Amino acid sequence: MKNNQHTLKKIYYFQGKGLHTGTYAHMKLMPAPVNTGIRFRRSDLRSKPIIEAVADNVSNTARSTTISANEAVVVTIEHLLSALTGLGIDNAFIELDNIEVPILDGSARPYIEAIVKDGLQDQEVPRQYLTLSQTVEVRNERTGSWVKIEPADAPSADITVDFNSKILGIQSAHWDMNVDYAQEIGVCRTFVFFHEIEYLYRNNLIKGGDVDNAIVIVENPVSEEQLSSLQNLFNLPDVKPTAEGYLNNLELHFPDECGRHKMLDLLGDLRLAGGFFNARITAYKPGHSINTKAARALRAALQK
Repeated sequence: MKNNQHTLKKIYYFQGKGLHTGTYAHMKLMPAPVNTGIRFRRSDLRSKPIIEAVADNVSNTARSTTISANEAVVVTIEHLLSALTGLGIDNAFIELDNIEVPILDGSARPYIEAIVKDGLQDQEVPRQYLTLSQTVEVRNERTGSWVKIEPADAPSADITVDFNSKILGIQSAHWDMNVDYAQEIGVCRTFVFFHEIEYLYRNNLIKGGDVDNAIVIVENPVSEEQLSSLQNLFNLPDVKPTAEGYLNNLELHFPDECGRHKMLDLLGDLRLAGGFFNARITAYKPGHSINTKAARALRAALQK
């Protein structure tokens, strides 16, 4: 498969709070030279350190993907990496003045809408695809999750997600170069189960979560006291469960939006292998931990 490397045509600005830390950040997406890959710069730190977006730098996968190098840490990178991958961007600098990438609407949609209208800058140098000579597979025996990466002439991904949920059931998603990432995958938002919210909040996660950036699934009956507690935690308006089993804060883009969001995450996490791959990806119950382990295993296999 042949294609040139691409970067952004101009600088894009985003700002907002981080999903987990709740910290407010300003972020710039900037063009980068050929063979740069994706690199983050923490402009708020004295030395303005740079972190390369590769699996070797993954330091945490608790509900999102974090990379770090020395003093520099960047949290929740997966949606942005997914957007850059889905749109075909090889090289970019991302400058951030705080620890976490803004969650925005909980999907890759804001990046897509900003970038697509301008198109990409062709850098007139061939893209070097990551091409395997053998199958790579990683498994988590405790959760039953696995990711398999097989040699192929073109990239594709198929996932099956089982949330053990009567609301969501078992969902599947597919992506290849014929699927419109921007319309079919990139717009799909992150999600959380209602019964997880208080626990996550008390454990210093989803500090920036609200009704604008997450689908909330109501798996079990909810009391008025529980709804009141949710409103107090996040200063929410008067919300209630729908008959379909979601909070009435938003409408789904697709019946299987949660499954599609897991594909969004997978594509972002696998970008940490260091570039675009020619491989067939199949995964069962993917998540940030198994995804980034797969990216690390792919990276190791390519270096042999």
